[in-house]
Amino acid sequence: MNLSFHEKSLWIMLAAVLLAFGWYFGLVLPEHLGLVRSAERPPSLYLYPGHMALFGVAIVVLVLISVVGHIVIAIVDRRTDTDERDRLISLLGARNGGMVLACAVFLALVTAVLARGNFAFTHVLLLGWVAAELTNIGTQLWLHRRGVM
Repeated sequence: MNLSFHEKSLWIMLAAVLLAFGWYFGLVLPEHLGLVRSAERPPSLYLYPGHMALFGVAIVVLVLISVVGHIVIAIVDRRTDTDERDRLISLLGARNGGMVLACAVFLALVTAVLARGNFAFTHVLLLGWVAAELTNIGTQLWLHRRGVM
């Protein structure tokens, strides 16, 4: 399978987003939703400093995976040029991701009005951003694999 630099970059970003935010949501949401019961710490309606620290770690993991991955593919494959097809595929991915993000922002605003505290609002918004990025990347990978355009 002969992948372009752009497509390899998309695979790295897909893995980075899934790993970093899969880890983050896997730790934070079960605690908040009451799946992990603790007598001394009931589920909270607000963000704790620990949540923000975990978010910071997720961002560092995301950056590290993407930087190291891009360095590796830049060393292995020196062809970094993009063509018109790559640009059109990027635009279609951004369009689809933008639609998902717009829906997520609306859901976050509804959540802000209906839910108490800031935990639900911030995490609906963050989950919407992650879903938009995955939609953007997934659309581009799908179009690359299909050979569209």
